[in-house]
Formats: sequence, structure tokens, C-alpha cells
Amino acid sequence: MAAALRTSGLGRVADYIPALATVDPDAFGMALATVEGEVYGVGDCEQPFSIQSISKLFTLALILAEGGDGLWRGVGREPSGNPFNSLVQLEIEQGIPRNPFINAGALVVTDRLQTRTGHAAETVLEFLRAESGNPRLETDPQVAASEAEYGHRNAALAHFIASYGNLHNPVPDVLAEYYAHCSITANCRDLALAGRFLASHGLRADGSRLLSRSEAKRVNAVLLTCGT
Repeated sequence: MAAALRTSGLGRVADYIPALATVDPDAFGMALATVEGEVYGVGDCEQPFSIQSISKLFTLALILAEGGDGLWRGVGREPSGNPFNSLVQLEIEQGIPRNPFINAGALVVTDRLQTRTGHAAETVLEFLRAESGNPRLETDPQVAASEAEYGHRNAALAHFIASYGNLHNPVPDVLAEYYAHCSITANCRDLALAGRFLASHGLRADGSRLLSRSEAKRVNAVLLTCGT
């Protein structure tokens, strides 16, 4: 608590996307969900927010669930020492992003999920609704539009990846799906419940299997080394 008090008021909300700059900087919440479905929360844990890069976890899990293990030919599983939206590493590694949780990697994952499902963002949204038990979850159109208007670096990443033949869908389509799933609005409780499949060795809330135990272990490992 003392450490939290010392750091209170430091830093700033993300402003590289104008719609994100309006977020209340004093909002703070946490939630924990058990594998049995019990939820414990503190603070503003039920205040919705744009989930942004958290969506990258769900796109990765969903493409693996769709039988997309060939994904790893187009994106790596190694940590990156560069910023999440860096172009530098892409050129060195010839259009193969270092991991699924930097923006370049998430664009490739979104592309593959779009190919498999036809609606990458809608697939993520439906999954989050089902796992959280909250049918009211939606994409925030204002945030998505703001990301599209100011997402020049993401557009550059996508075109660069495409120049190496590592995108299967048109760049504008991939970007639109990417912005849409990053702009899904949820709260801490929703996300805690939606992430339980990783603690349940790949099992969904209804007991059906999303990932094999091995795949769930792999996702957790990549999260540990590259995602947190």
C-alpha cells in the first residue's frame, strides 16, 4: 500500500490514440476469478474500458483452437527487446514478427483468424461474451475509429509484413479487424472470467475444450516470456 501511495499520480494515460486520452487516470480495479467461477474484485473492477492489447491473448488462443498451429511459421515465440510497435526488428527478420503480443505479431494472428473464421473481431467478441457471461460486451466504435485514424504505425507494420507475403488478407481488412478487437469494451471481472481457460488447462467455462493441455501450456509460456 505504501508503494502504491508513493507512485499515485505519476505517469499518464495513453495519448497516442486520442480516444484513449480521455480515460480517467484515477480509475483502478482488480479482479480474480477461480476455475470454479467465483470472482473477487476490488476498486473499479466493474468499470468498462477498452481492452486494447489484452485482446491479443484471445486472438492467439482462438486461432490455435481453429487448428492454426501453422501460425508459428509466420510469427515467432521469442521476447522482443524493442517497443511493441517497432518496425526495426521486422526488417531484420524479413517480415516475421518476433512474437504474437507485439503489434506486428498480433496483426499476423488477426490475419490468420480472419482467414479461418471470416470475422476475426466478431469471433473474439463472441468468445468473451460466452466466457464472461456478459452478453452486453461490444466494440466501442469511437475508439476503433480513433485507432484507424491515428494508426499510421500499425498500417506501416501491416504493409511491411504484407510486402514479405506474410499476410493472407488485404491490409485494410486486417487493420479493421485488429482495431475492432482491440476496441472491445470489458471490465476486470469480464476479463478474469474470460481468461480462466488458461488456468483450466484449455477448458472453457462450459467444460468444452478450447485448447489441448499442451497448447494451453504453450500460450502460458509465451505470455510469461513475451506478454506480461
